[in-house]
Amino acid sequence: MAISESPEFTVEQVGGRDLRVARWRWDQPSEHPPLLFFNGIGANIEAVAPLADALPDRAFITFDMPGVGGSPDPLVPYNPFLMSWHASDLLERFGAPLVDVMGVSWGGAMAQHFALQHSGQVRKLVLAATTAGMLMVPGKLAALSKMADPRRYVDPAFMEQHFRTLYGGLTGGKDEHISRLKPPSPRGYLYQLLCMIGWTSAPVLPFLKAETLIMMGEEDAIVPLINGKILKTLIPGSRLETFPDGGHLFMLTHKDRTVALLREFLSETQAAAA
Repeated sequence: MAISESPEFTVEQVGGRDLRVARWRWDQPSEHPPLLFFNGIGANIEAVAPLADALPDRAFITFDMPGVGGSPDPLVPYNPFLMSWHASDLLERFGAPLVDVMGVSWGGAMAQHFALQHSGQVRKLVLAATTAGMLMVPGKLAALSKMADPRRYVDPAFMEQHFRTLYGGLTGGKDEHISRLKPPSPRGYLYQLLCMIGWTSAPVLPFLKAETLIMMGEEDAIVPLINGKILKTLIPGSRLETFPDGGHLFMLTHKDRTVALLREFLSETQAAAA
């Protein structure tokens, strides 16, 4: 079992925005590149801390989106192009010219965009519980309507009542996950929703260069499994792994297998070019 580690927190100004950044094991020697992580909508850094702890042999970096966690409210809306530039600036500032990239749900869209916009900085890509954007097969209305309600971060009773509707599948680790969440500001949540309006990666995914692992829950009511199959079809040479009984939070309920797949994929030698 991984020992919980405390990341180094800083507030960095990039592109006129202050972003709360967390780095694990940044100055420790490693044979692996750092892992840049993009979180789900409204989710703060602390929500992904268990994953960072479970990968003790590599550096790990993530940041709170504007208005989320410890990052101040955004003054103006932003888009995936801007946030990818900000992430690239952070990596350059911290001396990481090459990284592996991972994104979950909303963050999976950001991870795709970053890997396309800054392909020279990306070695491998991991996409979890995510889609190609607007060209997606939507989930169940009951789950989507509650997903769009920020009360799931503000009101523990609301999250408790609707956890299975929201995330489906098994619910192991639910209490620990809820305890790590900090509610985003209303503006932060709204701007994060607006960020991906009209966005899709589908037309350009065939040009994605990074070796890609796609992970999907078979019982995900928010992002149905078919979306992972679409990603696999569009991304050359990509690999799809599914989680039976896994909902939108399969990374939480199926943590051991998630970590094992990640370690295997990120540690194996890059596939030789054809």
